[in-house]
Amino acid sequence: MLYLAVAAFAFGILVRSFYEVSLSVILWIALVGTAVALNGRRMGSAHSAPVVLFSIAILCFALGAVRLQLESDNAIKPFLEDLVGDQVALEGVVTRDPEVRANSVHLYVKTEHGLILATTESGGDWRYGDLVFLQGTLKRPESFETDLGRTFNYPGYLLAQRVSYMISYAKVNRKAADQGSALVGRLFDLKHAFMRRIEVYLPEPSAGLGEGLLLGVKQSLGEELEQTFRRTGIIHIVVLSGYNIMIVVYFILYLCRSFLSKRISTFFGILAIVAFAVLVGMGATVIRASIMAVLLLVVGLTGRIYLALNGLLLAGVLMLLWNPYSLAFDVGFQLSFLATLGLILLTPHLEERLQWMPSAFKLREFLVATVVTQLFVLPLLLYQIGEFSAVAIIVNVLALPMVAPAMLLTFLTGVIAFVSPAAALPIAYVTHLSLAYIIKVAAWFGALPFASFMVPAFSFCFVPIGYLLLGYLVWKLNRPHNSLKGWTIVETNS
Repeated sequence: MLYLAVAAFAFGILVRSFYEVSLSVILWIALVGTAVALNGRRMGSAHSAPVVLFSIAILCFALGAVRLQLESDNAIKPFLEDLVGDQVALEGVVTRDPEVRANSVHLYVKTEHGLILATTESGGDWRYGDLVFLQGTLKRPESFETDLGRTFNYPGYLLAQRVSYMISYAKVNRKAADQGSALVGRLFDLKHAFMRRIEVYLPEPSAGLGEGLLLGVKQSLGEELEQTFRRTGIIHIVVLSGYNIMIVVYFILYLCRSFLSKRISTFFGILAIVAFAVLVGMGATVIRASIMAVLLLVVGLTGRIYLALNGLLLAGVLMLLWNPYSLAFDVGFQLSFLATLGLILLTPHLEERLQWMPSAFKLREFLVATVVTQLFVLPLLLYQIGEFSAVAIIVNVLALPMVAPAMLLTFLTGVIAFVSPAAALPIAYVTHLSLAYIIKVAAWFGALPFASFMVPAFSFCFVPIGYLLLGYLVWKLNRPHNSLKGWTIVETNS
């Protein structure tokens, strides 16, 4: 019943994300579901169960549609809507850490009329909490075509960031500083001070990779290295996700379990997740990834797949209640959810079938995690991105064992540099070696002519078909090996 309710709730959000449905129609659907449920109670017990399940599905579908409707109503700001296409002058506070791109800076500015994305030229020293004055043409974001021939739904992506309006090439003037949360401001200051020390002690591109691994600052990689990581299928290591955070946590658990119990080690793992989230700024992506990582710890502690699966579904519902646009338009949410789902459902079965592999250096674990996550994100990734990496599995197996040490060493380099610059030098050298290894592996395989190839655009209908096939695979693996177990076979002479 839980799975049906969650699926119906998500389907209601999904339908309303792409189709306009009036609130009155949604309420009529809810009334029909209620009427069916009440009528089902009058039936006999043999017929009431399907009717009740059907009514629950209808009600949850309506709830999902209503939640998206409420978010949609809040996204449209009448004052700003009337000014689309006009020159505007607005005042507001920078509410997120500015995103520094190659040729621009993205500022999320909260005005009294709503949140606006302002893009401006590089070079300005913008910070969270700045009170700024914006000038430029207000517009609605528009979709655009990527280099791989896919249409990127930029309006939907920004809706998932709770942004409906933007000003490109805005003129920005700072009027005051420190107008945001003092705590959040200090966290961002700590993050930037940490990054400056990494950049002093590590050469490029190692410094950029270290920042990407530890802080999820993908822009630090540079365009060429980012493209290499995409071709070889390891771009996920520089995107803050539940899997990425778990690399840090698994390393801590590995150390703790040498002298502590499993339960206490898990407690320290959760503390590590909280500390990591605080360090990188407690943004929406970080919170989501942290929840996913905690769920994976639950799997290891309980060993019960159904508990972890229920926890994952609950976390997904809570995230959608908070921001329903994430389901249709936030690729990061979709991939994190699918990768975590795959780790929960398939990891035990694959590990059981790969007992012949050596477990030294956690090679078996890395291989299983790589294959499972690649399988579960592949249909969506091919549809959204359009690029298939033929070397992803081997590159992940070679590179991932070095990711955890590289992240830990990068962290130690930055922290020790605060205390003793001289002591940070030898650690920085070892850190550079670990990061350079990952870069060399990616560069070598990325240079192969068959490393990746473009997949022509295809209908979205093939995406659910792909996941139906994966569902069938999971179902087959969960079936008893011996279908005649429990039966008594009697031989008869005819």
